[in-house]
Amino acid sequence: MSEEMNFDGVLSSNWKGITPHECAPNITERVMWEGENGKRAIVYEFLPGSVFPGLDVHESGPEQIYVISGVFYDGKENHEEGSFIHFPKDTSHIPKSDSGCVLLVLYPEG
Repeated sequence: MSEEMNFDGVLSSNWKGITPHECAPNITERVMWEGENGKRAIVYEFLPGSVFPGLDVHESGPEQIYVISGVFYDGKENHEEGSFIHFPKDTSHIPKSDSGCVLLVLYPEG
């Protein structure tokens, strides 16, 4: 085993320094990382009372959500700050937040 560190391809960024883009009414996204075949990591900010328009269907692969702050509602239950939710491929939900929230969303398979 090598004892030399290797940082080839390492990326570091702070989501607060990335310009947000509105992806739905009162919901913004900040793309943290994009890989091959649609793999990505995105921070979403939901203002209080915001609802994703329509059903969010995970046809191409799973979606993983970490609640950074606030309370996220997936259509079934509330998930408070610190929660991790894994939506397998072919599941669906309607993202919403009554009080507002910030989410780290990973698309590990695109």
